[in-house]
Amino acid sequence: MRSRTATPHHAPPPGTILQRIEPPAEALVFRGLSHPFERIAVPELVLHPGEALVQVELATVCGSDLHTVSGARSAPAPLVLGHEQVGRIVALGPGRAARTIDGERLAVGDRVVWGVAVDCGACRMCRRGMPHKCESLQKYGHQRMRRGWELNGGIATHVHLIARTPVMRVPETLPAEVLAPASCATATVMAALAAAEEQRPLAGELAVVSGCGMLGLTAVAAASEAGATVVAIDPDPQRRALAQEFGAAVVAEPGVGALRAALLAASRRGRSRGEASAPGFGVAWELSGANRAIETLFDCADIGASIVLVGSVFPAPPVSFSAEGVVRRLLTVRGVHNYRPEHLERAVRFLERVDASAFAALVGQVVPLDRAEEALSAPAAVGTRIGVRP
Repeated sequence: MRSRTATPHHAPPPGTILQRIEPPAEALVFRGLSHPFERIAVPELVLHPGEALVQVELATVCGSDLHTVSGARSAPAPLVLGHEQVGRIVALGPGRAARTIDGERLAVGDRVVWGVAVDCGACRMCRRGMPHKCESLQKYGHQRMRRGWELNGGIATHVHLIARTPVMRVPETLPAEVLAPASCATATVMAALAAAEEQRPLAGELAVVSGCGMLGLTAVAAASEAGATVVAIDPDPQRRALAQEFGAAVVAEPGVGALRAALLAASRRGRSRGEASAPGFGVAWELSGANRAIETLFDCADIGASIVLVGSVFPAPPVSFSAEGVVRRLLTVRGVHNYRPEHLERAVRFLERVDASAFAALVGQVVPLDRAEEALSAPAAVGTRIGVRP
């Protein structure tokens, strides 16, 4: 792996400060499918008002990182991958203070997590309440590395937080393995739950979680906590077993017949509003992105059900379903991609309540930064994330 040092800055612009980093920050740079990774040293950076420099405590490797490295997902290069991490503020920009989502001033020494997306606050999408679809959106771990913002991904010793980044302070008592996924997996699940809750409260609902990786297991736990009776679907028996540990009432293999039997078994427990004979579900979250899984949900939905699609984030053939069935059964289909700042806040509050040991165990192998390339080249064990500790 080749190494280089970022081009040094000269006189910083007025109203900014030149922040030296000793020893220099280091980041792993993805240079494209046909190129080896590169290690970059960043000895200094310019901090503007409202910005912060964070020293990374732990980053976790998301599925989208793996898809980028494998070529299943396109991304601009060069870039520093990683958008799930927890760290500690070591420097702040001058003047206007950086603040948390709930308005508190940030300080050096604060332990924090931050959102994957930074919006402008003024464009058409922002004004319509969709800042995560901002017309000038910037995203940690997805953005092409550029001069002045080299440290823009979590697979690094430090991350440069630009102004308007959604930030949350986090408890010192929670393990880093619990907190790092908050910035993507947990917050995305909170957005998916919120999408379903716009239709009806989850308490008493017969619910389905399709796909039991990190997001799916989080959804099982969160929906169960909200009072839903959860049926979890996954082809892998280890993931199904984990789903039961996280609160699923019944688990099933994929397929219409298996899901209908599982829904009937769950409804007979008397903890949902489902009928005792061949009920359909009231709400479902699809997190695998598999077309057949999506089609199964359309086949098994109750009248008035909500289907929230989360996992379909890569190219795939069209899904086959009956438009007439959607109309006659009054189905609501929602897509969730990224999340709003309040969902990150909700994610942190949720993680403060969970069984920390169970969630920490979802991060299996933890490797140092100099072995991060191997973590980005192989999927984690079933149901888990791989961690990178600088």
